[in-house]
Amino acid sequence: MTRKVSATDRGAFMRRLDEDLKRDPALHQRVETMLNEIRLEQRLAELRERSGLTQVQLAKRIGVTQPAIARIESGKVRNMQLKTLLVFLAAMGARMTVDFTRPRRLAGAK
Repeated sequence: MTRKVSATDRGAFMRRLDEDLKRDPALHQRVETMLNEIRLEQRLAELRERSGLTQVQLAKRIGVTQPAIARIESGKVRNMQLKTLLVFLAAMGARMTVDFTRPRRLAGAK
């Protein structure tokens, strides 16, 4: 049975998470890295969908299988090479730009 999580529970969880991240810079770095990976995967899937392509169609353009596209979009591919990412983007008529920013600091973090 699945328990519905209340807004109060979510608020308490987020406060606890913020406290843990403030106390542990290594944890904060791991969380930021994971969030960046998730954002990339989501953006790749969104770009493919906006391009009007199915995973099968994109796979044919790139010369890989549909399950390979699914693994990329679902985050199951670790340490994807830059060349793979560029080929993926080019097949959809997109290009990559790189922007470096400092991670946001949590309130009260040193």
